[in-house]
Amino acid sequence: MKVGLFFGSFNPVHTGHMIIANYLAQNSDLDQVWMVVSPHNPLKEKKSLAEDYDRLHLLNLAIGENKLIKASNIEFYLPKPSYTIDTLTYLKEKYPEFEFVLIMGGDNIASLHKWKNYEALLKHQIYVYKRPNYEEGSLIEHPNVCLLDAPLLDISASYIRQCIREKKSIRYLVPDKVFEYLEETPIYSKL
Repeated sequence: MKVGLFFGSFNPVHTGHMIIANYLAQNSDLDQVWMVVSPHNPLKEKKSLAEDYDRLHLLNLAIGENKLIKASNIEFYLPKPSYTIDTLTYLKEKYPEFEFVLIMGGDNIASLHKWKNYEALLKHQIYVYKRPNYEEGSLIEHPNVCLLDAPLLDISASYIRQCIREKKSIRYLVPDKVFEYLEETPIYSKL
């Protein structure tokens, strides 16, 4: 089985994340896309993160019954902060019969040279989706990197959190079930 690993804080998961995951599950050679909730990205501040299991719950609500997409909490059990190479190594040991592909945005491929053991990551296939207003950088030319033309929405989780703080509606920015849950549960009102 060929599995795409789509890492993210998903803080919260939004419609843009789900469009990318579903597009890759439907329009590539991947059998499944695993959306890996990162407890702490070493390149981001932790103070603005909702609790790990809250973000995982929202992701499961967003995925619903889609069998091609799976929420993964694998990084909850690995050392913090989370490094992609460590998670990938662990998953390859746990699932030796699977082929793993990394999924990332153009902003991430541009900064990949700053990641832990990035040379080892480049030994794997990396599917890159374009991000508005970002240059992909020179690594986009690497033979294991494939640039995809996935449909994009120019929204961000930080914008959604800002809307929540300002008591503005996030309807349509997040999947319906995520919207309904966040209306009832003030996960982000304090962040």
